[in-house]
Amino acid sequence: MTNEDYSSLHNTVRPWRNIERRKSRQIHVGSVPVGGGAPISVQTMTNTLTTDVAATVKQIQDCAEAGADIVRVSVPDEDSSKALREIVAESPVPIVADIHFHYRRAIEAAEAGAACLRINPGNIGSSERIREVVNAAVDHNCSIRIGVNAGSLEKRLLESYGEPCPDAMVESGLDNIRLLEEQGFRNYKISCKASDLFMAVTAYHMLAEQTDAPIHLGITEAGSYLPGTVKSALGLGSLLWQGIGDTLRVSLSADPVEEVKVGYEILKALGLRRRGVNIIACPSCARQGFDVISTVATLEERLEHIRMPVSVSIIGCVVNGPGEALLTEFGFTGGGKDSGMVYVSGAASHKLSNEELIEHIVSLVEQKASEMEAVENP
Repeated sequence: MTNEDYSSLHNTVRPWRNIERRKSRQIHVGSVPVGGGAPISVQTMTNTLTTDVAATVKQIQDCAEAGADIVRVSVPDEDSSKALREIVAESPVPIVADIHFHYRRAIEAAEAGAACLRINPGNIGSSERIREVVNAAVDHNCSIRIGVNAGSLEKRLLESYGEPCPDAMVESGLDNIRLLEEQGFRNYKISCKASDLFMAVTAYHMLAEQTDAPIHLGITEAGSYLPGTVKSALGLGSLLWQGIGDTLRVSLSADPVEEVKVGYEILKALGLRRRGVNIIACPSCARQGFDVISTVATLEERLEHIRMPVSVSIIGCVVNGPGEALLTEFGFTGGGKDSGMVYVSGAASHKLSNEELIEHIVSLVEQKASEMEAVENP
């Protein structure tokens, strides 16, 4: 297969893998466009004390390095509002201020330079207070996220429906939309999160049919790393597959950097974002010609710094190796005595000893990424 054939293969439009995204209007969170066909942005949230500026900025920088487009920071009190100004000034990405109940915190966050306010307008108080928050958002070019959560629905809705449910969540969201639009404000996005996978997905489907606002996806309080990743992949993946979602956060009881990584893996699996090295690897078996599992783990660690989208296949034997290599930039297939075959652009290129495998693949990927960066940033 020639390089031209390989390029054609990768650029072929396959109807069975196309995702038609829901049409939504576009807003901006700082410099990041959300909705209106913009790339689906990946968010996370700091878990440091906001008043610890150094620790919070460091965590934001780590998340941005991992690929976070937007980071949310909790602003529970006046001291946090003061700290937020310093944090915004040092942040490499737009900051969303997480606000609950106290309208003054929202105004202070807008004044401090937050790119977006995450609020429930219904929890802010009177229409006059909502108007003050909206005015602050307008004055400081700040968008708003209406954040509906099954765990904090309005009392009247719980009394009406008896328990949290998709209908109550959507009613809350639409009521909050009305509160903002009555003030002439449309620079908002909306989420309707629940820890119950089925409740969240159902609510998002209902909401997507009733508004053109950009939608922020999340399965809230999904749990620790493994179960939270599985729940998020199922919930967010199913919604994204059906075209719903303009920005997302994976909520894990883990390092926020891991939330960013999982978010990208979900988008990469659906072909909605391409960032970093995508390693296709077999689970290994008695046929493997080298230790696949440890090799892949080492390659993931060694290639973590790569931002350009490069695909690599690491397959233990020749049963599936050549076929998987057909669709990756670089591949290695085991099978020979202490050696295997290196594939470049889908074609068998040269034999290589197992001992040299890791360093050679790292070198090939780094060179490829460097060439791609040169094209992207001439």
